[in-house]
Amino acid sequence: MWVKSNANNQADWMPEKKDLRRLDELAVIWFDHHGKELRAAEDTYKRIKAAIVALKNPIASEFNAQVFAAFRSQRLDAGISLNTVNREHAYMRAMFNELIRLGVWKRDNPLKDLRQFKVQENELSYLTKEQIAVLLVELKKSTNPHVDLVSRICLATGARWSEAEQLQPQQVRQRLIQFARTKTGKARAVPISQDMEDEIFTHHAEHRNMGAMFTACTGAFKEAIERAGIHLPMGQLTHVLRHTFASHFMINGGNILTLQRILGHQDLKTTMRYAHLAPDHLDAARILNPLMA
Repeated sequence: MWVKSNANNQADWMPEKKDLRRLDELAVIWFDHHGKELRAAEDTYKRIKAAIVALKNPIASEFNAQVFAAFRSQRLDAGISLNTVNREHAYMRAMFNELIRLGVWKRDNPLKDLRQFKVQENELSYLTKEQIAVLLVELKKSTNPHVDLVSRICLATGARWSEAEQLQPQQVRQRLIQFARTKTGKARAVPISQDMEDEIFTHHAEHRNMGAMFTACTGAFKEAIERAGIHLPMGQLTHVLRHTFASHFMINGGNILTLQRILGHQDLKTTMRYAHLAPDHLDAARILNPLMA
């Protein structure tokens, strides 16, 4: 009897078995139980797996902030951008947060106290009216049957390229486009003209045998930009259309809160990047300063 009781007491004091799972094993669990339901599931999973490979797939219990800090320094030395390193950081931290919520990971998030690098905000390029006119001519010349309309949907609504390119006819009704499965996860509706609605349905009728209303046409857009002689900052190819919509919206006297709703920004600070383009931006400083008031 004493032997059995003593054995039980000893079992209570046995050291916890070391968790030998590697990061790639946790990534599989994360994807199966959560990641596959995300909007960009496959792309996010691919990026997480690539980061794990670059980290040489350590045992998860030995992975910590120091390990990742050294890893990202090596990445920067190899010419990887700050934005890419920050995204890798965000993916890994989010993965551990979800594994903790699922009860799969019993420790603290190894990256919870490690801050991301501060990135200098890039200049937001937008097209002038003259550039838009030239670009529209080049888009019309394209042999791709979709690129012209996809581009004009972006210019008319501020849609992200992927949102316009993946548009389905059921999302268009009563002169509204309902954008679903957006980057922020929230649906939004943006008005369009009757002419554009008619053109979308006509295009769908002409190309319905292709399955999707539009097929990938980023390459055709890039070619049109080059033919138009437009030079854009790195990483702002198709996104320049969204910047162009937002910039001209404010230049023409639009309201910043309305723009936030149209673009679907969760944080007003993101939309405020366009505020300086309003014709009356900071005019109050000239009128209401103590020398004038």
